[in-house]
Amino acid sequence: MTDVLAVIPARYGSTRFPGKPLAAICGKPLIQHVWEAAIRCRVLSRVVIATDDERICEVAHAFGAECVMTGECASGTDRVAEVARRSAESLVLNIQGDEPLLQPEWLEALVEPLRSNPSIPMSTLRTSIRNPYELDDPNVVKVVCRPDSTALYFSRARIPHQHKGSCETYKHVGLYGYRREFLLHLAALPPSPLELIESLEQLRALETGATIAVPIHEIDGIAVDRPEDVARVEAVMTAGANPHSRKEGSPW
Repeated sequence: MTDVLAVIPARYGSTRFPGKPLAAICGKPLIQHVWEAAIRCRVLSRVVIATDDERICEVAHAFGAECVMTGECASGTDRVAEVARRSAESLVLNIQGDEPLLQPEWLEALVEPLRSNPSIPMSTLRTSIRNPYELDDPNVVKVVCRPDSTALYFSRARIPHQHKGSCETYKHVGLYGYRREFLLHLAALPPSPLELIESLEQLRALETGATIAVPIHEIDGIAVDRPEDVARVEAVMTAGANPHSRKEGSPW
């Protein structure tokens, strides 16, 4: 029996792409593609869209999703935490609403370390950087981990700096799993110094001393950040080249 709540936070007023959750991709709103992938995931007991905009809620209800209205939230994490406070599930996933090529296997990978190791309060994902231009792109968040696949640090800069020799460089995939109590604790804390410097919420968790599991998956997705990204996603979908994910080595 599953006990996992998945929340898809969605806001209308994106600076770079206003109305993004409702942008049409191959005839469906962006948020619907994400929701449909999530409900196919066998480990989830409930999938909820969370928004503060009536337009998004109306569209979500029209395609059959459970949607809840929240107050104004400073971040997606705060919006997910607001839903978690009203819910009883012990595990909570934060599913970014801008990943229309999301695969259910990605979500299963988030849950696995939380299920198998009670000492892990939080999980996320990483994948190898294949395109060299991403190494120095600050919009592509990099992560370095311990041998046990727990996070050492996340940065918008290229890490590690390869002064001698070379190694695999990983980018962070912005999906999160939490134990409910830890999520509520984290959301109640003020932004941490490194979080403010890097503008990365996950650094707040690291600065509390929490362990973040970061399994490796081979992930081929396209986040919709700007209007021009819609055409890129549609090209993948219409070509039938659905992205695949392959679980790699993990202690979980």
